[in-house]
Amino acid sequence: MADATTNPTNTGLTTADGKPLKAALAHAQARSRRRAFLLVLPLLLFIVITFIAPIGQMLKRSVYNDGFTVQKNLTTGEKTPIMVNLAKWFDENPAGTEPDEAAFAALVEDLKQLKETRAAGQAGTRINYELSGSRSLFTQGARKAKKLQPPYKEALLELNPKWDDPKLWQVMRSASSNFTGTFFLAATDRTRDADGNIQRVEENRQIYLKLFWRTLKLSVLITVLTLILAYPIAHLLATLPLRYSNLLMIFVLLPFWTSLLVRTTSWMILLQSQGVLNDAMVAMGLISDGNRIQMMYNQTGTVIAMTHILLPFMVLPLYSVMRPINPSYVRAARSLGATSWTAFRRIYFPQTIPGIAAGGLLVFILAVGYYITPALVGGSDGTLISNLIAFHMQKSLNWSMAAALASLLLGGILILYWLYDRLVGIDNLKLG
Repeated sequence: MADATTNPTNTGLTTADGKPLKAALAHAQARSRRRAFLLVLPLLLFIVITFIAPIGQMLKRSVYNDGFTVQKNLTTGEKTPIMVNLAKWFDENPAGTEPDEAAFAALVEDLKQLKETRAAGQAGTRINYELSGSRSLFTQGARKAKKLQPPYKEALLELNPKWDDPKLWQVMRSASSNFTGTFFLAATDRTRDADGNIQRVEENRQIYLKLFWRTLKLSVLITVLTLILAYPIAHLLATLPLRYSNLLMIFVLLPFWTSLLVRTTSWMILLQSQGVLNDAMVAMGLISDGNRIQMMYNQTGTVIAMTHILLPFMVLPLYSVMRPINPSYVRAARSLGATSWTAFRRIYFPQTIPGIAAGGLLVFILAVGYYITPALVGGSDGTLISNLIAFHMQKSLNWSMAAALASLLLGGILILYWLYDRLVGIDNLKLG
């Protein structure tokens, strides 16, 4: 910047080229901010494209489903409205109105259109998400819609009595709007009755809340087990001379260099009924050959395998906190009369709390979203909510349901993150 001089006609400071010093400084700062923004712009775009945009799409998908209202041509991408007549009847008649002849006439006209556009399966699938057996109902109705004669209500009921089910009409009314909270209700084991009131589903159909609870319980257990195992390991690494601790750290980091699938498959070999562990216990006489312990395809296998896989994520934060702790603090406490337990409890342990909290947060977040290990070693008893999300994404193709479950899981993680910030402070987060 040019040297500042005093303008004889103005008491304010100016630069050598006559510009006011204040304006020149503001311009320089603005240029510096623009330069800094351009430097971080690629990273910002990367985060938006790979992180924020997918989460936004997921949140939208959890409340948006147009399978009952729009038919999309996969070749041209053109969207054609379907079920238009029935949607109009729903708009003109409030919820709880019993379907009359006009409603069935509108339904028949829409079924004819579904036959022409080959969208009967799509519309039926959307209703089938909430009322099982609906897909075949729609495909059958679309095939025979052109042959139906008025009165349409009697004709449809003669074709299939399910068309008079009040629950079916309530579901169709809900699906006639692209935006719906139905999938969040289903994700919490709730539904709407024929009158639109929210109620819990039958006990034998309540699966999602049980899976959420199982996921929470196992994730907490795995977090506690990793802490119990990682604390002495991290303490040993932090107190040993650097040349020895670096050597041992290689063994801690070794799992990161091994495929997750390989590690999980190894545990399957170790834990199965005819596996290494059971064979060793039989050989030592601890159990008989006929009483081998079942450690596969249940929660036991899930906990053991995930604890081993997630252990390094607890060791590293603890080590990063323990390493800078001056050992003279504990020696001073003991020289003043404190026992080893008292010195550990009141001097050493409080200084490691940020590492415990960081490791616990990291392990817990990874555990609630784990998929491969529970899928391979957990079986039906060790299935977590992430496995059900994958099922809806890959098998049932109910992406809205998968998005609703994932959104609830994301909300729980954000609450946990908020609690961590309130209790420990995010500034104290140390991950190694």
